[in-house]
Amino acid sequence: MPRMIFLNLPVTDLKRATAFYEAIGATRNPQFSDDTASCMVFSETIHVMLTTHDKFRQFTPKPIADAKASNQALFCLSADSRNEVDDIVGKADAAGGIADPSPVDEYDFMYGRSFEDPDGHMWGVNWLDMAAVPAKPAMANA
Repeated sequence: MPRMIFLNLPVTDLKRATAFYEAIGATRNPQFSDDTASCMVFSETIHVMLTTHDKFRQFTPKPIADAKASNQALFCLSADSRNEVDDIVGKADAAGGIADPSPVDEYDFMYGRSFEDPDGHMWGVNWLDMAAVPAKPAMANA
């Protein structure tokens, strides 16, 4: 079985967050969802656990950061094409997120855009042509 990742995100409005992630292509797995959490499936190996703040506090004694005011992590999804990058970011914008809060990444071998979900969590969406990646990409020096 391939290694899986479960990303846990605290959200202020579980229904709104669930609808947002469904709008950008994730599906809700009811087996691991209830009125305190939604398990959003992007692929067989990538799951995002949206949790109410009360539920999130069960996992850590640390305070929950306001993702709209500070940032500790940036998440990134791969896309199969440049068009899919644009499609996902467009869906995020239409569903109440913010499109392109970070600069667009554009190289011969890579194209990336970003969005912010309604709670302020930052996501990148990137297409990468591995066959065209130079030995040391110019972006490595950035």
